Amino acid sequence: MAARIPVLLAWSGGKDAAWTLHMLRQSATHQVVGLLSTVSAGRASMQGVRVEVLRAQAAAAGLPLLEVELPPACENAAYGAAMAGALDAAARRWPGLRTMAFGDLFLEDIRAWRRQQLESLDWELLTPLFRFDTALLARRMLDAGLRARVCCVDTQQLDARFRGRAFDAALLEELPAGVDPCGENGEFHTCVWAGPMFATPLELEHAGDSIEAGRFARTDFALRE
Repeated sequence: MAARIPVLLAWSGGKDAAWTLHMLRQSATHQVVGLLSTVSAGRASMQGVRVEVLRAQAAAAGLPLLEVELPPACENAAYGAAMAGALDAAARRWPGLRTMAFGDLFLEDIRAWRRQQLESLDWELLTPLFRFDTALLARRMLDAGLRARVCCVDTQQLDARFRGRAFDAALLEELPAGVDPCGENGEFHTCVWAGPMFATPLELEHAGDSIEAGRFARTDFALRE
């Protein structure tokens, strides 16, 4: 049997990344060897999940976590340089590693940009969830035991009352028409605490609510002491 292709998985702490890990672990052709998170000021750069939670997720998944530090309001050039350095270090750590996976679902422009960035570094892009029906995908996640909470809501697309909520069947039923069930248009982001990709669930507790940039309603989660 041919050796499986090593993969580095972009890790945001949310449900799509977690489900991508679950899918790739069932693959006969690919093997996730590590997780990579871009972080800024101690949090995942987009979702805002605390670094200590990201580390606990990686430990529960049994995988090393590579942290790429980005400045606040990072420009594309700075992001590209930081990622290039991180991927170079990853390739030295895992000989033969030249594939990076993302949990993108259907945003073609973002996918094309990722491919361009990776190909310029002689890497390949893998997007196992791409073009999957998001309503069906959300149900499959829940049926398989994935558990998450909403950590950020874009209040220009979804009411702030959804922040902090469990990502569950009740939430899916209440989402207004036009809001993607997986939040793929940026309507909301999640923080995963349990699922088939983790050996043990995380114990998280509510650590406060905030509004950022007058638009993003966040609920902070911390590891329970």
